[in-house]
Amino acid sequence: MDVIVKRCAGLDVHKRTVVACVRIVSDGEVQREVRTFGTTTRELLELFDWLSDHDCTHVVMESTGVYWKPVWHILESGFELVLANAKHVRNLPGRKTDVSDAVWLADLLAHGLIRGSFVPPLPIQDLRDLTRTRKQLKQEMSRHTLRIQKILEDANIKLSGLVSDILGVSGRAVLQALIAGESNPEALVAVTNGRLKADRDSLVAAARGTTRDHHRFLLNLHLKQIDEIRNTIASVEDHIELVVKPFREHVERLVTIPGVSMIVAFVILAEIGADMSRFPTVQNLISWAGLCPRSDESAGKHRSTRLKPGDPWLKTILVQAAWAASRAKGSYLQAQFLRLKARRGPQKAIVAVAASILTAVYYMLRDHTTYVDLTANHFQKHDKQRTADRLVRQLTALGYSVKLEATA
Repeated sequence: MDVIVKRCAGLDVHKRTVVACVRIVSDGEVQREVRTFGTTTRELLELFDWLSDHDCTHVVMESTGVYWKPVWHILESGFELVLANAKHVRNLPGRKTDVSDAVWLADLLAHGLIRGSFVPPLPIQDLRDLTRTRKQLKQEMSRHTLRIQKILEDANIKLSGLVSDILGVSGRAVLQALIAGESNPEALVAVTNGRLKADRDSLVAAARGTTRDHHRFLLNLHLKQIDEIRNTIASVEDHIELVVKPFREHVERLVTIPGVSMIVAFVILAEIGADMSRFPTVQNLISWAGLCPRSDESAGKHRSTRLKPGDPWLKTILVQAAWAASRAKGSYLQAQFLRLKARRGPQKAIVAVAASILTAVYYMLRDHTTYVDLTANHFQKHDKQRTADRLVRQLTALGYSVKLEATA
């Protein structure tokens, strides 16, 4: 097998140790040297000097939790680094040790058998940390909301079926009244803002329960937690605004896509960055995001067409944006959704819309262009004869005789 990299190193990274194997090809002979380093800054600098003394040009390591990040930050200034997906570089079973893993990684890198993972530049990494933290805080707030609904059910107060947002103006007013000791259903309904769709009798019946001090204590506890999380989210969003300033031009372009809000644009930039040269084609980006069917074929049979694994942070936000875009009247994305929904169902249609949004993002970031909507009539204009034939078939099925004549 051909040797692609003559001087390289493989690192097996752990929490407290890094096992390094230097692989050097000289006069057709392979020389290896293995050494173990600690993970403190001083010891990682010793690793840097050791690799430099051996004139290594390329270094590979596995993406082990977050332990690879400090090693990466220290070595990236002096070597061509490759971050390997641990799933793609598994060693042979029964022969797994730290030393053999480091040797295996070095051998794979030397022969060019490792595809490096996408590691964005440091400003994008900072933005990614913030956007992911914001989403985790949002999820935690949703958990507290569900706990509040559980407490209300335990007290036999059935507001969840009548109040769409239990933390809205009316729902929060009822919760505050309950915490204050109010148990009269008429008084609880009176504190709402009067804009609920449910009628008053239904609200009074739903608000009649058996609230105890235990319930009031827990409701107050979870409301305070939600308020704290909201303040934290606001602080994170303020910091995101500061970090994203160098990319403000890209954000202003991305928000012109139907369904892409400011937060969605932040997340997209945080996950894929602003430099599209890392992805040779748009198909590579769509595949990396996990928005295309997997390739699973054996003996000429396609066993599965489920979506392949991808970046979960990017995939979920794109699907949310696609649902919003499917309601943008007169847009190409809505027309695409309705067209595919009739044949393949809403779930596959929405994934296709998400892939179209990511396609637009790729070309907008690569070519520094603005979004141009193809409008809802694009498919009819694209294949005029097919549209005419379909309409003729529909009219014929209804019992009409149709003769087509081209207008002047």
